[in-house]
Amino acid sequence: MTRRRLILLVALLAAVTAFIVLDLGRYLGLDYMKTQQAALEQWRAGQPLLAALLFFLIYVAVTGLSLPGAAVMTLAAGAIFGLLWGTVLASFASSIGATLAFLASRFLLRDWVQSRFGQRLRAINEGVGKEGGFYLFTLRLVPVFPFFMINLLMGLTPMRSATFYWVSQVGMLAGTLVYVNAGTQLAGIENLRGILSPGLIASFALLGIFPLIAKKIVDGIKARKIHARWTRPARFDRNLIVIGGGSAGLVTAYIAAAVKAKVTLIEKHKLGGDCLNTGCVPSKALIRTAKFLSHVSRARELGCRSASADFSFAEVMERVQHVIRQVEPHDSVERYTGLGVDVVEGSAKIVSPWEVEVTRRDGTTTRLSTRSIVIAAGARPFVPPIPGIEEVGYLTSDNVWNLRELPKRLVVLGGGPIGCELTQAFARFGSKVTQVEMLPRLMIREDPEVSDLVVQRFRAEGIAVLLNHKAKAFVVENGEKTLVAEHEGREVRIPFDAVLVAVGRVANLKGYGLEEIGVATGRTVDTNEFLQTSYPNIYAAGDVAGPYQFTHTAAHQAWYAAVNALFDPYRKFRADYSVIPWATFVEPEVARVGLNEQEAQEQGIAHEVSRYDIDDLDRAIADSEAHGFIKVLTVPGKDRILGVTIVGEHAGDLIAEYVLAMKHGIGLNKILGTIHIYPTLAEANKYVAGVWKKAHAPQRLLAWVERFHAWRRG
Repeated sequence: MTRRRLILLVALLAAVTAFIVLDLGRYLGLDYMKTQQAALEQWRAGQPLLAALLFFLIYVAVTGLSLPGAAVMTLAAGAIFGLLWGTVLASFASSIGATLAFLASRFLLRDWVQSRFGQRLRAINEGVGKEGGFYLFTLRLVPVFPFFMINLLMGLTPMRSATFYWVSQVGMLAGTLVYVNAGTQLAGIENLRGILSPGLIASFALLGIFPLIAKKIVDGIKARKIHARWTRPARFDRNLIVIGGGSAGLVTAYIAAAVKAKVTLIEKHKLGGDCLNTGCVPSKALIRTAKFLSHVSRARELGCRSASADFSFAEVMERVQHVIRQVEPHDSVERYTGLGVDVVEGSAKIVSPWEVEVTRRDGTTTRLSTRSIVIAAGARPFVPPIPGIEEVGYLTSDNVWNLRELPKRLVVLGGGPIGCELTQAFARFGSKVTQVEMLPRLMIREDPEVSDLVVQRFRAEGIAVLLNHKAKAFVVENGEKTLVAEHEGREVRIPFDAVLVAVGRVANLKGYGLEEIGVATGRTVDTNEFLQTSYPNIYAAGDVAGPYQFTHTAAHQAWYAAVNALFDPYRKFRADYSVIPWATFVEPEVARVGLNEQEAQEQGIAHEVSRYDIDDLDRAIADSEAHGFIKVLTVPGKDRILGVTIVGEHAGDLIAEYVLAMKHGIGLNKILGTIHIYPTLAEANKYVAGVWKKAHAPQRLLAWVERFHAWRRG
């Protein structure tokens, strides 16, 4: 605690202590005010300005210190100064005092509270940032809420001081007026409860919810305004139309059908989207074969004199297609039709907020009306406008699966998850791979030691990893394709036979009516916390909406999009991104959930780090996979988990225990107390909990226990 904070805390404690010890509260009691009413009125009549100033300062002190007596002071204002001046004095004094309490709470406690509970408070902070003044106003209108608690709690949030003051000034005015008016009849008041009759409390309650009702009305007016140029159908053909049959679209349609809504799902390519056809499924099938080949090359490490594998790259790629076909029924037209979804194979175009024009593959066109629309159009690989790239030709994660001949020399542009996974896979099949990344590290979102371990492994497997290399141009010289890159101000030329572009993905925003009807977009479709677009009955989910581009987050968003689209305005839910896991399927495998160390440092979030190195784990040693680590970030002094990074064999599976723990508030102590099968890789989760426990062992208690055992020995 800083010196200034300590001084303020001591001063506040001294003032409150004096108030209690000297029993100053008796002067703020209703009985005392009634007995002294005549004397106080006489004093005010003799010295009106001094009386008003002293009363004002005392009122500010009472509210600023959060002392009991503010209600009686408000009554006294009416009794001594009358309705008009009593209201003016009490209104400004209470608002200034409340703001002082707000500022004291902020100065003393906000940094500590936000550092310890920042993750849990993130949604509250965002809500206060957007509409804090509105919600404070509704609380101020209802005098049954303890205002001193509102003052202190609001000080812990990001609300601006000026906003707090003026909202308090306006919001408390109605309640202040009621008390001041009652104070003009102070002699007839027996207790404070009598001031607020049940009818008056009900009136204030209605007054308090009025802003909420008003907000609903304003939202309705806004919706009506944005819909004004369109003709709303008298009835609807569908409850919901979903555009896009990837993960987000499929789950949205499934949920709608499950709750017996009439839903149409439109997909112009293949159901299953990128994940099934060009992403997760084919890449993991390819990685599986590549991993097998890497194990063959490690025969001596596993106690075998030699081993070999004869393979055809074309046959490997056919196996990839076979895997896709095996998984395909899970996302098939037949399955979803059987679930009650009207599946249309064709293209969609939104022609109004309630109408979608569908062009089927046979060329026929239908216009369907619907109460709500969910956009789940996905994303595609981003191809940077590098000079010459079109001339040399390029591969992406969309078309690389068409290859049947292994490129001898492959350049991979990009050091993110897709680039890294395909880099290692192709290198293991025998391509001479050069990975080019313009940033100083691969997998830049992970901690530096994670990137270092991956780069070390890549280079050990013969991959040329070129960091801080910016692609400038592609040229063809003497029939040979060459990438011209820049590194530390000098030109680097890299010859290749094929180039794979993996520098990110861009949302699909064109071709289905967004621009024509004016849906707001940026890099993705703009959505609010309920996944609504600028049209409140049009929602977006998955890669087209962001902020995460994972299959599992697309499915996660789909639940919110479906439920909100079907049940708003009666009920809707804010999308929850508090516990989002992901994995990159390279070797060593990398998985993460929550914060990592670099993010915690960037955001100024206080944390402790517990780390367990997997090279000490029995099962990892037995499997010759003794590499990597588990790193857990926790709240200082507590076992509550802020985030976990795992690097090592089956990291993507091991992380599941921590996803569950974070989602349901399970700490490291309970993980430590859970039996894990021996020998398994999952024991590492228990051991890292043991690292935390050892660092937080109760040393004083252990010292006493040691004395106890010594005493028992005699």
